[in-house]
Amino acid sequence: MHIEPGVVTGAKIISSYVTAAASFGIAARMAWNTISRDGGFAAFCWRAVITTALVFSFFEVLPHYPVGVSEVHLILGSTLFLVFGAGPAATGLACGLLVQGLFFAPFDLPQYGMNVTTLLAPLYVMDCVARRIIPQKCAYKDVQYRQALALSTTYQAGIVVWVGFWAFYGKGLSAATLGNIATFGLAYMSVIIIEPLIDLAILGIAKNWSALSGSSLVQQRLYHKAT
Repeated sequence: MHIEPGVVTGAKIISSYVTAAASFGIAARMAWNTISRDGGFAAFCWRAVITTALVFSFFEVLPHYPVGVSEVHLILGSTLFLVFGAGPAATGLACGLLVQGLFFAPFDLPQYGMNVTTLLAPLYVMDCVARRIIPQKCAYKDVQYRQALALSTTYQAGIVVWVGFWAFYGKGLSAATLGNIATFGLAYMSVIIIEPLIDLAILGIAKNWSALSGSSLVQQRLYHKAT
């Protein structure tokens, strides 16, 4: 999902600062929801640190391949959401991406606004979808495959849409740009085959690891119904 250097250049990059600011506003709202409803500030900080470390590992350690106008990563956005909550997941995505740029990929820093928008906007949509398709009485450890698939599809599709937007915005509407976006989209959506299975595997571990119930390291909804 990293936008390659040179796709959006010049004054057009300013638009990414605007979308990034809006994305940070959404992330702040989700973070506040966690602080006010799910364990307080200390619990939020612990989860944010964990998600940041995980996101950095996903970006820097797990295999990633350049395809078309971007790169294919296994981000596990739905996994982070289900285990840690929307606020910590958003914070981890933003901070993990920033840490990678600062220390390992400084050439990606000019694209940070675009990349963080691409990560956070679909997370917010996924949060909204989760509220609609997962009953309040259902703890996330009991999520079914079709629900995990819907969340993963929502998140990955959102990333593809935003990558496509940045590519068209930067390069204009052309057959070459369309072809590159299609190539990236097909490659990236293959993640949907893997991510729901990872979600269910991790949720299965959580279901059998009851010591985490009530822990500040995971969100309360992982083990309990919505309050």
